[in-house]
Amino acid sequence: MDNKPIIALDFSDISELEDFLSHFSHEQLSVKVGMELFYSQGPQIIQTIKEKEHAIFLDLKLHDIPNTVKRAMASLSRMGVDMVNIHAAGGQAMMEAAREGVKQGTPAGQKEPILLAVTQLTSTSQEQMRREQATALSVRESVLHYARLAYNAGVDGVVCSALEAASVCSITDQSFLRVTPGIRPEGSEKDDQSRVLTPFEAKQAGATHIVVGRPVIQAQHPFLAYESVFKEWKGEISDDN
Repeated sequence: MDNKPIIALDFSDISELEDFLSHFSHEQLSVKVGMELFYSQGPQIIQTIKEKEHAIFLDLKLHDIPNTVKRAMASLSRMGVDMVNIHAAGGQAMMEAAREGVKQGTPAGQKEPILLAVTQLTSTSQEQMRREQATALSVRESVLHYARLAYNAGVDGVVCSALEAASVCSITDQSFLRVTPGIRPEGSEKDDQSRVLTPFEAKQAGATHIVVGRPVIQAQHPFLAYESVFKEWKGEISDDN
């Protein structure tokens, strides 16, 4: 999966999805299929998108006992998706089991999906961590703790805020992916995100991939919004930004 901006397909039905993708008939996208779309449409939605030759990040954030996650990950890997994820909070044994499931489920001759571990959600604030997770760790300390576990478990990278991307790289290595949601182009609303950066700021901060949803899928002109995000991600920004 290349490092184009990953577009979060936060739709509830196939008609909304088809309408959005019609703006990109000549563009091969990297897209994220999350719980809403996958659970409402079922596994067939993966085939629908793959037929249009888009790369897919299947974002289901598995979190269960190791054997269950291993078997579930094997099933997801048979679908031909390009990237999958789990919650690092499930522990090192669970992440290792997920790695085994990916290997077992990937059809012969096909490339294994990239396996990511979610650290702290970008909607999670420091106060929320203290109050609801009952931890004295800072967000950064928690993210780095989970990143070390994931790295030791053989996971390919983590999902984290771009604010923590450089620190994650410093305790792992350059090849360990830092996939960063919570990306908002200059002037966009934060919505329900707490820790956000612009595409250019995320690049400067050490992100290897960015995930963008509402600023593109809810734009009046989705293709132009995507182009703007992509240019900013590549560092092609104007003097006004």
